[in-house]
Amino acid sequence: MSSSKKYQIDKVVYPIQKFIQNERAGGLVLGISVIVALILANSPWSQDYHHFLEHRFGFQFDGKTYLEYNLHHWINDGLMAIFFFVVGLELKREIVAGELSSPGKALLPIAAAIGGMLVPAAIYFVFNPAGEVQRGWGIPMATDIAFALGVLYLLGKRVPLALKVFLTALAIVDDLGAVLVIAFFYTSHISVWNLLLGFGFLLIMYLGNKAGIRSILFYAIFGIGGVWTAFLLSGVHATIAAVLAAFTIPANVKLSENDYILKIRNYLTLFKEADANNKIPTLTNKQLHILDEVKNNTDKAIPPLQILEHSMHPLVTFIIIPVFALANAGVSVLDIDVKQLFSTNIAPGVALGLLIGKTTGIFSFTWLCVKLNIAPFPKGMNLKNLLGLGLLGSIGFTMSLFVTQLAFLHEAYKVQAKIGIFAASVIGGILGYMILKSQSKNGSEE
Repeated sequence: MSSSKKYQIDKVVYPIQKFIQNERAGGLVLGISVIVALILANSPWSQDYHHFLEHRFGFQFDGKTYLEYNLHHWINDGLMAIFFFVVGLELKREIVAGELSSPGKALLPIAAAIGGMLVPAAIYFVFNPAGEVQRGWGIPMATDIAFALGVLYLLGKRVPLALKVFLTALAIVDDLGAVLVIAFFYTSHISVWNLLLGFGFLLIMYLGNKAGIRSILFYAIFGIGGVWTAFLLSGVHATIAAVLAAFTIPANVKLSENDYILKIRNYLTLFKEADANNKIPTLTNKQLHILDEVKNNTDKAIPPLQILEHSMHPLVTFIIIPVFALANAGVSVLDIDVKQLFSTNIAPGVALGLLIGKTTGIFSFTWLCVKLNIAPFPKGMNLKNLLGLGLLGSIGFTMSLFVTQLAFLHEAYKVQAKIGIFAASVIGGILGYMILKSQSKNGSEE
C-alpha cells in the first residue's frame, strides 16, 4: 500500500492549515489586530496610521472619477460587505437546515437574541435620552460572534456542545437584528432610482436561483457589479445589499446523497480497473476522465451556498475582520482628556448597555421562555452557564465598532463609544470565561 508522499512545503503549510481550522484562531487573530491598532494609535506613528486611512481612490472612466472614497470608507463599506455576505449565508443555512429551521429549535436563541438587543438599547437610552448622542443606541445591541465563540472554545470539551450551538445561533440572530437596525435607522439619504435598480439585480439573482443556475460567477457579477454598487449609490448601507444577495444563493443540491454515494462507488471501481500500470505515477486518460466526472458530481452534491460559505470563511476570519479592527479600533489613549471622555454619557451608556444589558437581556428572556414552557433548556445548559453565555454576549468589538462609525460624525463621540466597547468586552469576556470554567470544573467533579 502506497502512502501520500511528504514534501518540505508540507511542514510549512500543514501548521497554517491546522491553525486556520482551529475554532479559537479567529478570536485570537482579531484580538491581536485590536492590540496592534491600539499600539499604532498610541505610538510615534499615530499620525501616519490615521493619515494612511484617509487616502482616497476610485475608478476613472472618460476623465470622470466614480466611487471615490477614502480607504477607511472602502474597508467599512467594501470589505465589511463581504463579512455581511457570509453572515447572510450562515443565516440562510441555519434557517434552511440548522438551529433556526424549526420553531422548537429557534425559539430559545431568538428570544435570547431579542432580549440581548432590547435591554442594552433601553439602558443606553436611559443615559442618553436626547440629542445627537441618542443615535448611539444601536452600539450596545451587537455581539461579536468571533470573539465570543473564541473565548468559549478556549474551554474546549469542558463546555457542552449544546452551549456552543446555542451561542452561535444567538449570535447569528443578533447579527440579523444589527442588519435590520442599520437598514432602518442608520441609513442616510435614499436614491429611489438606485435602490430600485439594486432590487432589480436582486430579482435577476433570485430568478437565476429558481432557474437552476448554480454558477458562482453569475451571482458574483450581479451581486457585486449590480446589487452592491446600486445599494452603495442609493444611500442604503451597502452591507444590507450583501445580506440580501446571500439569500439568493442556491441552498439545494442537484444530486442527492444516496445517488452521489452510488455514483462515486461506481467511479472508484472504474478508476481502479482503468489503472493500466500502478507503477507509473501519472494517470491514464480514462482515469482523468473518471476524476472529472467525480468532481462534477461532487459539485452537484454540494449546495453553492455551502461552497461559498466554506471557501469565504477563512478570508473573512483572517483578513477582513482583522483589517476592519486595524482600521477602527485605534484609539489614542494618550490624548484622551478624562473630562472630555465623560462630557457625555456615551461611554457609560455603551459599557453598561453591553455588560449589564446584554447579560440581563439574554439571561432573563431565555429563563422566561423556559419558565413559561415555551422552549426547554438545551442539554447541558443551566442557569449558571447561561449567565456565563450572557456575559460572553457582551463582547461587542466588530459589530459595535461598525455601528459606532455609522452612528456618530463627531470624532470625540466615536472615541467615547470605543472606550465603552473595550471596557465592557474585556470585563464581560473575562467574567464569562471564569464562570463557565468554574461551572465545567463543578460538572466534572460531580
